[in-house]
Parts: sequence; C-alpha cells; structure tokens
Amino acid sequence: MLDQIKGLHHVTSMARDARQNNDFFTRKLGQRRVKKTVNFDAPDVYHLYYGDEAGTPGSVMTYFPFPDIGKGRHGVGEVGTTVYSVPEGTLGYWEKRFADEGVTGLSREETFGEKRLAFAGPDGDGFALVECKSDSRAPWAKGGVPTDEAIRGFHSVSLRLKDGGATEELLKFMGYEEVDKSGNLRRLAVKNGNGADVIDIESLPSTAFADLGAGSVHHVAFAVENRARQLEVRKALMDTGYGVTPVIDRDYFWAIYFRTPGGVLFEVATNEPGFDRDEDTAHLGEALKLPTQHQHLRPYLEQHLQKLEG
Repeated sequence: MLDQIKGLHHVTSMARDARQNNDFFTRKLGQRRVKKTVNFDAPDVYHLYYGDEAGTPGSVMTYFPFPDIGKGRHGVGEVGTTVYSVPEGTLGYWEKRFADEGVTGLSREETFGEKRLAFAGPDGDGFALVECKSDSRAPWAKGGVPTDEAIRGFHSVSLRLKDGGATEELLKFMGYEEVDKSGNLRRLAVKNGNGADVIDIESLPSTAFADLGAGSVHHVAFAVENRARQLEVRKALMDTGYGVTPVIDRDYFWAIYFRTPGGVLFEVATNEPGFDRDEDTAHLGEALKLPTQHQHLRPYLEQHLQKLEG
C-alpha cells in the first residue's frame, strides 16, 4: 500500500461558456480565480483555476470552457459529485444564497451522518456542500462570502461506477481505507491527508455509461508532495499493471495520468511548484499566463479569448 498520496489535488471539468463559469465560481461560490491560462493541447481554449487564496492542493477546481461543446450525459464511469467542505451550521446560509442567485438543483441530503446541500453548476455539474466540524483550512476571505460561512476546500468526490470493486481495490493500493458503507455506497479515506481526504464509490450496475461534455468531470487529481514521491507512485502503479503516462510539466505542477478500472481518469499531481511560480500571490489569476510553447500566440489569444470579469 502506498503512503505518498495526501488526498485530492484538483478536479478538472468541462464547460461551455468561460464568462458564465468564471462568474459562478468567483461570485456565487466566492472562490478565488487563482490562474487564467490556456489548455496545453487547445490553446484557443481557457484553462481556469479556482480555489482558496493560494490555490492550495485540495481546494482547486479547474475548467476547460469549450465554446462549441455539447452537453455531457451523466452516467457511470465518471465523477458524479464534487463536494466542498463548509463550516457546521452554514447550509441555511448557502441555501438562501443559492436560491437568491438562481442556482438550480438544490436539495438537502444526509450521507454517512453528514448534512449536505446538493446543487448544480451552470452546465448541470453535480456539486454538494457538506458541513464539517473540524476543517481548520483557511477560506478565501475576499470572495464576497463571510469568512464564517466560506468554503474551506474539497471534502470529497463521488465516483459513479458499474462495479466499484476494482476501483476500490485500486484506491486501497493508493493508500485509502474503507471507513464506512451504506447500501451501494462505499466511503474510503486517506489518513493524515490535506483535508480533501474522502472518496465515495457508488455502484450502479444497471446505469448507462456517461458521455463527456459540458458539465462533466474530465479527471480527478491526487496530491503528492513532490516529484520524487510522484515517481515512486508511478513505478508502483506500472509494476501493478497500469498504463501510466510519462511525467508531464503542467507549469504549476507535474502530472501523470492513468485510466481506472471503472473508467474514470486519475491524475497524480505534485504540490510543487504552485500557482505563485509566475505571479505574486496577491495578484493570482489576474493576467493571462501562457505556457512557453504558446507565448507566440499571445496577440491572437488576447483578442480571441472571451473577456472575463475580475
């Protein structure tokens, strides 16, 4: 069993409209845009990152807003719900805030004894807030949400799978342990993590497979401290039979990717070097930052990319 993984690093999803996406996360959720850059493989498309003040691993939601993308179809083989942590007793505040802001899909739930508020993103993305008693992570304090109610970071992601057994075994190999179960739900958690420590697996054998599109999670990334730990994880996964990509430089972290038995794309990302490698922390997410290989496109991209508020 591995011990290098310390919880979630980031979750990356697809969207249709960059301005709407930016407004939802920075204004309605009160998150900070910590990076405004572009897709490495499609530089005419933004890659937007939202999180806490510094973009701490375990807090960062990222998006590829493709203007012409079709709507995703939810099903199995995907991340069904991305769950944020909020302080105990704050769901009433968020329910009213979301209702006032026109956020859809609102419903109160309780899972594994935790109070949750489910809601939908602008493309039908599945989200929830869960009340956490002991989350000491500092929120972004300048997002228009009072500090006592603000989002602390991720709590978990929920995977929807045809059969969760093989993915559960993979997660246990990656350092997770089963901590609870209820019906077709299994909860796994990593000890001594970064606060974003939980993965839920929902087995839905009769549900059709998902189709990727706007509102779909593209991949979920797990955090390791540095490149040395990442290489240890890569070797262990390859020795176990997984096809893992070479290490890829993503400017703000190094990444490796592999497909899980249930169909979800996993990434293992380093905490280094962080989002302040090319911007001062006080000004994260303000300027358009481009990978070196796309710098020559700056004049075109600054005219072509949709203008964002903030």
